Amino acid sequence: MNTITKPDLGMTLSPAEEAMLAGEMGPARQWAIGHQLQVGRMFDAADMVEVSQAHMMADPESLGEAGVSFVERFAALPHEQARVRVPMITDPRGVDLNYYDPLGQTEAMANLERRFVAACEKLGIMMTDTCINYQTIMPPVLGDHVAYGDTGVVIYSNSVCGARSNFEGGPSALAAGLTGRTPRYGLHLDEHRRATRRFFVQSQPQGLTDWGVLGAVIGRKAGSYWDIPVIEGIERVPTSDEIKHMGAAMASYGSTPLFHIVGVTPECETLADVDGNRLTAETVAASDLEALRAPFGARGEKVDVVVFAAPQLSLVEMRQVAELCQGRTIHPETAMLVCTPPSVYADARRMGYNRAIEDFGGKVLQGTCFYQQYAREIGEANGWRRLLSNSTKIVNILGGYGYTPALASMEECIASAEKGEIV
Repeated sequence: MNTITKPDLGMTLSPAEEAMLAGEMGPARQWAIGHQLQVGRMFDAADMVEVSQAHMMADPESLGEAGVSFVERFAALPHEQARVRVPMITDPRGVDLNYYDPLGQTEAMANLERRFVAACEKLGIMMTDTCINYQTIMPPVLGDHVAYGDTGVVIYSNSVCGARSNFEGGPSALAAGLTGRTPRYGLHLDEHRRATRRFFVQSQPQGLTDWGVLGAVIGRKAGSYWDIPVIEGIERVPTSDEIKHMGAAMASYGSTPLFHIVGVTPECETLADVDGNRLTAETVAASDLEALRAPFGARGEKVDVVVFAAPQLSLVEMRQVAELCQGRTIHPETAMLVCTPPSVYADARRMGYNRAIEDFGGKVLQGTCFYQQYAREIGEANGWRRLLSNSTKIVNILGGYGYTPALASMEECIASAEKGEIV
C-alpha cells in the first residue's frame, strides 16, 4: 500500500487518510483524522490500523449541551460527508425515553437525549444502547481490530474474544466510526498484550458477585492500564456472565483493559503464551476478597433501592432475576431497577421475564445503565441513599454519586428488596 509521511504529522498516512486530512471527504472526516493524529502522536503511533467496528460512550449527562451540539453540526452535513464508514454502535443511554418522569429525570434531560439520538441516526450510527454488545450484537473475533469505548466492553472483547481495542473516549470512538481507523498503539500491538503481572487464585469464585469481587481485587493489585494480569488457579471455565462481571470490576478498580486466564482465554493456553512463565506469582487469597467486600456490608440496614446494572443484564440474567421474583412482592419503601439492552428487553418481554419483575414491584429499564442516567439527580428526587447491588463495579462508582452502596448476591438482593432491609 502506498503511504505518505510528512515530518509535521509524525505518522505515516495512506492516500485515503491524506485525502481525509486535506478535507477531500468533507469536514467531519477531516476533523476525525486530525483528532486521531493528535491521539496517535501522543502515544507514539507509527500509523493507523483499520477497524471493523466502533462503539461510542456518549450519554447526555457526560455530553451536555456542547457535546450534543457538536454532533449535530456533523449530522447537518450532506449525507455522503458524514456517514460512519464502519458499523458503529452505542453504549447505554442516559434516559429511557419510555420511562423517565417517574424516576425524577426532567424533560430537559429527555430532550437532550432525543436530540443526540436524532443526530446519531443521521450519521448512520446504530442506537444499540448497550454495554454488553459482545453478548448481543456481532461480537468481535480473535485478532479483530475494533475501536470500543466502554471499559467493560473493551476488557471483555480484548480478553475473552481476543479482539484488539484501547479504551476509546467518545470523540475518539466517533472519529474511528467516521474514518474506519484508529491509531496503532497500545493493545493493537503484540508487545502490549503480554502479561506483566501473574496472579494465583486460592479461593474459587461461585456466583456473579464472587467473580466481580475477584476481578476487583486483581484490578486493584495491578492498578495500571499498562499492566496486564495473567491469572492461574481458576478450576472451571466461567460463564459469559461470570467473566463479564469479573472484567467489568477489574476495569473499574484498576483501569485494566486486558487479562489472561491460563487455559481459558484465547491468547493464553499456557503461561508461556503470554510470557507469564517469566513472572513471579502473586497470591490472591480469601482474605483479599473479604477485605474488598468489607466496606460494602450493611446487614440489617434499610435499603432504599436495589439496582441490577453495570454491566447491563443478559437474557440469562433477566431469567434469573425473574425466577427469583416469582411469588414475592417488593417492600413498599424499597425500589428496584433492572437495566438491560433494548434487544434483550424485547426478548425478555416475549418470554415473560419483564412481567415477572414488574409484578414483583421492580422496573425494567431498556437501553440505560444506572450510573450513566443522572444517578445523583434520581437519588435526590426519590430520597434514595442506601443502594444495594450484585455488581462490584457499580458499588465502586456510586459512592461518588451521593449513595451509600452495599454489595450482595443476586439472591440476597431480591430477598432484601422483599424485606426492605439488607439480609
